[in-house]
Amino acid sequence: MTAYQEDDDEDDDLYDDVPDDSDDEQTIPCPSCRRDIFEDSPRCPYCERYISEEDRTRSSYPIWVIATALVSLVSALWWMLGRF
Repeated sequence: MTAYQEDDDEDDDLYDDVPDDSDDEQTIPCPSCRRDIFEDSPRCPYCERYISEEDRTRSSYPIWVIATALVSLVSALWWMLGRF
């Protein structure tokens, strides 16, 4: 055994008493980009989307807005076709 190998063995003994911190924070896959993120994160640091439903911003229109737009479109088409 060389002196270098003996030093490596001594260094390994130094780290035996140090606790492993890798299990302190659990990770989960992001629902959007599937990268590992911390479980307690409100947003993904990679795709910047919100993780929980209550923090998520609403990006869709309410149902009454969609229904009004469809009724208006059908009324306009009916009026246009009635003129011919």
